[in-house]
Amino acid sequence: MPEGPEIRRAADRLEEAVLGKPLTQVWFAFPGLKTYEPLLTGECIDRIETRGKALLTHFSSGQTLYSHNQLYGVWRVARAGEQPESKRSLRVRLETADKAILLYSASDIVMLDEAGLASHPFLQRVGPDVLDMTLTAEQVKARLLSPRFCRRQFAGLLLDQAFLAGLGNYLRVEILWQAQLAPRHRAVDLTTQQLDALARACLDIARLSYQTRGKVDENRHHGALFRFHVFHRDGERCERCGGVIEKMTLASRPFYWCARCQK
Repeated sequence: MPEGPEIRRAADRLEEAVLGKPLTQVWFAFPGLKTYEPLLTGECIDRIETRGKALLTHFSSGQTLYSHNQLYGVWRVARAGEQPESKRSLRVRLETADKAILLYSASDIVMLDEAGLASHPFLQRVGPDVLDMTLTAEQVKARLLSPRFCRRQFAGLLLDQAFLAGLGNYLRVEILWQAQLAPRHRAVDLTTQQLDALARACLDIARLSYQTRGKVDENRHHGALFRFHVFHRDGERCERCGGVIEKMTLASRPFYWCARCQK
């Protein structure tokens, strides 16, 4: 399943194709959205925001298209006038003079105004996006210590989009390895130094994965690229302490860790 870095890179590709260009054609498959087709034609897409796995396509008119890919939805970029062959069902087509962005198979699609954005159930429930560059480690630390989250085990907490949107399983695994924490720890049990390390890792790991486009650095002496230290490496030696990386199932997802140094 794609996590925050993959969703943000997809949004970047969509922005590169159509950002700031007048829309020459707007098409929605769902009858409830048809009235927006003439209203949005001629408008521009100002930005595409990610909130976890949801995309918010903001138009110059002030309207916002909310879409959530869920399991099967996917956005694609095409040339203007092109209809790519696909077995998927087309849901949205937003076209400019030279490029079009197309949403296939998603079912959770709605147009929102400012009030709708403020009251949408998913957007109310989801936490700050881990790739929002204004989000700081101090803010993450405050969320960790909040009554809502401080007694939650990290195995489940780091998958909960209400805590931080955009985290997922491979990020959960790598964050806890980086912070040298076991999955059953809770924030309430940590020292200040451990809390600081975990809060920084939540941001640093996700942002490095996004910035380096998920590439693997085969030479560990060059730290510029994101690489897996423990994910899918069960049975191998931990590069930090030499212990054996183990695999188990936590919160219904495969989990990888080094029991020797993740105390």
